[in-house]
Amino acid sequence: MPFIDFDNTRFHYRFDGPSDAPVVVFSNSLGTNLEMWDLQVPALADRFRVLRYDQRGHGLTAVTPGPYSITQLGRDVLGLLNALEIEEAHFCGLSMGGMTGMWLGVYAGQQIKSLVLCNTAAKIGTAEVWNTRIAIVQKGGMAAVTEAVIQRWFTPSFIAAAPDRIERTRQMLLHTPPEGYTANIAAIRDMDQRETISRIRKPTLVIAGANDPVTTPADARFIVEAVPGAKLVQLNAAHLSNLEAAPEFTQTLLNFLVSVS
Repeated sequence: MPFIDFDNTRFHYRFDGPSDAPVVVFSNSLGTNLEMWDLQVPALADRFRVLRYDQRGHGLTAVTPGPYSITQLGRDVLGLLNALEIEEAHFCGLSMGGMTGMWLGVYAGQQIKSLVLCNTAAKIGTAEVWNTRIAIVQKGGMAAVTEAVIQRWFTPSFIAAAPDRIERTRQMLLHTPPEGYTANIAAIRDMDQRETISRIRKPTLVIAGANDPVTTPADARFIVEAVPGAKLVQLNAAHLSNLEAAPEFTQTLLNFLVSVS
């Protein structure tokens, strides 16, 4: 398993695809890891160098003392690119990964070729909601929130139709380090990019789930209206649209990346 150290932190990452192809960075959501993108990699790795990594506090990346911030998570991406000697890359992030992408679009446009912001928002929820989640996990661990999260991440029909995929996602949640999870919740809680994303000047695709109760289609439209030239695609899915509507998501992503490469 490849690891790389920078900023006194060990990061887990993985490459797929030709070494001389344009790089696409995939950034995971809260409570998952780089395996959440498994269904997208085969289609993209023919034409792109796919770089996946576990966000700080997730998967096999180190859990450093929290709370974290979106600025910190964005700088992690820049640190990873620099450590791997990648001058520029496309970026695709979902939910928390999309929030990371917005920060990169505003503050690090020189290294980001394009943005795909999936099932995300410029601001999510209230401090009260997130502080309650933190308290629940601190008391009961990841098992205390996993089933409720699954219900928000997928539609009831998909939960019934795809038990294997649901179970893999459930295991990602259950194996997320509680300290890393709560430290990242703080980053989401404290984030408000509504006033800054209009400064993004890179080609931007926003993917939304029509049935997403977490980051709604209205949240996606806000981003599209704020970011000059951004395009919106809405899929028949809830929050993890790359899993629930995998073929449509992957084709949409591939078409965009080819058009901007």
